[in-house]
Amino acid sequence: MSSNPLRHALSRMGGRDPHENHRSATPLELFFDLTFVIAFGVAGSQFAHAIAEAHFGAGLLGFSFAMFAVIWAWINFTWFASAYDTDDWVFRVVTMVQLLGVLILAMGIEPMFHSLVEGEHVDNAVMVGGYVIMRLALVFQWLRAAQQDPARRQTCQRYAAYLGVVQLGWIAVLVIQADIPTTFLVAAPLFILEMAAPYAAERGMRTPWHAHHIAERYGLLAIIALGECLIGAIETLRAIVANHGWSVDAALVGFGGTALAFGMWWIYFIVPAGPALHHQRHRSFFFGYGHMPMFAAIAATGAGLHVVAYYIDHEAHISAAVAVASIAVPVALFKLSLTWLFSVMICVDRTVLAVAAGVVVAMAGSVGLAAAGVSVPACLLVIVLTLGVSIVIDEKRGTERMNAALEKMKAGA
Repeated sequence: MSSNPLRHALSRMGGRDPHENHRSATPLELFFDLTFVIAFGVAGSQFAHAIAEAHFGAGLLGFSFAMFAVIWAWINFTWFASAYDTDDWVFRVVTMVQLLGVLILAMGIEPMFHSLVEGEHVDNAVMVGGYVIMRLALVFQWLRAAQQDPARRQTCQRYAAYLGVVQLGWIAVLVIQADIPTTFLVAAPLFILEMAAPYAAERGMRTPWHAHHIAERYGLLAIIALGECLIGAIETLRAIVANHGWSVDAALVGFGGTALAFGMWWIYFIVPAGPALHHQRHRSFFFGYGHMPMFAAIAATGAGLHVVAYYIDHEAHISAAVAVASIAVPVALFKLSLTWLFSVMICVDRTVLAVAAGVVVAMAGSVGLAAAGVSVPACLLVIVLTLGVSIVIDEKRGTERMNAALEKMKAGA
């Protein structure tokens, strides 16, 4: 028994065991993820409003910028915590600072969208401010790990140095105060440097992240993003009931929106991410980065349901085809992203590829039906039925090849 009366007293940050049994997400990580519920919600609602007002370019640009900032911040925290979470009071307090940074970033998403719609400059001061707070806290964590984990000192120091340099770049973007094209032209190299930093830092001794823990954390963020779909479904149903009362269309939308989120959840968790990443640790960068378009697609699907609510409420300046496309396009992107992840992490399977191609064709067909005059709720039902068919095929045929590939990986480990 420890003589220290403090349960969360200082602990040495020497790195976790990457093969630790029963490693799972901590209450602190789950609490940290709550801030991303807010960030996804703000980004999704602003994206939906921009699309409903026919500001397609500004909406897509703002959503892409917001999603990169939010998801990348989460990825950085998650991989560090998987390797070095001590759960002592210092780690908890520094995580609280990062949590505060996420909330500040979320507060800056709305003014950033508004500035893009107005078209004069990018008002990203609050977003960048919150981002810098998060990253400075993370730099502190890496420096602490460098001091207390001699075996990986150089790796941790490289992380701290690279993150610090990139943050100076983001501060410079604020100082420049240029127009929209110039701002994103200057920011483009920073996006590249952000994503290159982990690869450059871990070129020698790798950090001791836990494969099953990482897979669980990514699954939890997928569920958080899917929450936006459920909120969007409720908003769409509310719009129909408020305008027309309970009807067949209302029932279709209520069922369709919920089934859409459920179907995407089912499809995501068909892939056994934990075992695949455990047996292919060398594909960690692909696994981490490959989820970014997938998370964005899930959040965009929720935003698309908000767009449909605006359309039904007669508050949108778009056609029915555009309203349906706001759901169909991100669903297609989600399916393609997951198929890409499956093919690289598990195996290339013709059935899985064919199903993905079929989903894309069906999504295009749903938009065509809307353009031809079919009701939006009916088009939503087509999207849901397509996902249902893809689940049945993947469950019956795709899993056979997947299980064989995993057994082969296990035998070669």
